[in-house]
Amino acid sequence: MLDINGDYSFGKGQQNITYGTYAVAQAIKTRLLLLKGEWWENVEEGLPLFQNILGHSGAPDNLDLVDNLIKERIIKTKDVLSIKNFESSFENRDYSFSCKVETRYGDVTLSLDF
Repeated sequence: MLDINGDYSFGKGQQNITYGTYAVAQAIKTRLLLLKGEWWENVEEGLPLFQNILGHSGAPDNLDLVDNLIKERIIKTKDVLSIKNFESSFENRDYSFSCKVETRYGDVTLSLDF
């Protein structure tokens, strides 16, 4: 499980284990917060924030581009079946989205600000 700061927590036995919709929601969040090139074991893995979002011509004004990159990271997460009700906005240099994700274990509501 992740602690309040988004770091992995260890050493509390069963209190550090998550499952079902909580596990899928955590997996989605960590996949979205991993930047491309950040993980030394696979530098191609991660959200291309600097490569395709901030560094792309027209972005982040092109919400379709950013939305599609976010949706791709979500849909490729293990146990995710579909994305429902996706809404996003870009205001004052802040991108945010919210959506409902259908998972193998039930629906999860997500929202995140970048």
